[in-house]
Amino acid sequence: MGMARTLFRSLAATGLTLSFLVASVSIASAFPPRVPQVVFADAGLQGYLNGVGESINVLTDQVDAQVWDASVSGNATFTLMIELTTPNAANNAIGVYNTTMPVSPLFNLFPGTATAGWFATAHFAGGTLRVTLYDNNAVIQGQIMYPGVNANAFGFYLVGPSGTFYSEDYRNSGNPHALTYLGTGPNGGNWWECFEDSRDATVDADFDDVVLMLESVVPVPTNMSTWGMVKRLYR
Repeated sequence: MGMARTLFRSLAATGLTLSFLVASVSIASAFPPRVPQVVFADAGLQGYLNGVGESINVLTDQVDAQVWDASVSGNATFTLMIELTTPNAANNAIGVYNTTMPVSPLFNLFPGTATAGWFATAHFAGGTLRVTLYDNNAVIQGQIMYPGVNANAFGFYLVGPSGTFYSEDYRNSGNPHALTYLGTGPNGGNWWECFEDSRDATVDADFDDVVLMLESVVPVPTNMSTWGMVKRLYR
């Protein structure tokens, strides 16, 4: 729970008393293998994931996560902690959209100015999405509430110099622009969301232009705790 611990550090820096912890929740079983698997220039993405300790074959381990459904978490509320893990040289903006709408509003998570190490919490509850954005030092950069977000049918998008691309292939004229992988080892239960930002993905498809790590968490009520008490849990 690396991002969760980072969030704890940010809360501690504010001097707030913590009244809850977070626990990881896996909804990995919700995503079957992608059929067919996408063939692309895989060296860059394979090298990156190998470099962070993953045991993933990027050409054969793709899962079909074009549409995300929070209901499989079994909770009335659903929170994703999302980290931008790679540099974003093209200043791409990242967010979510409603997959049930032919033309959906775009709900921003990361602005194009975000850099590697920035992360966001995306909390879905009662048809509203609350996004809290942090920089790589866990300093809050802002919070925004988006009404009308369907937690049971949403996808991810990228907006950059070459246009807007979606996790659903059909919205990109049938071309994939986002590939999803299940994390392995210490990242088990998490996902890697890997974007291609070139308009002609058949020519320059490497899917390492923006890479996100996603972790599903739910609040676990505890007694009121000080930051010192929380830190002792991880010693």
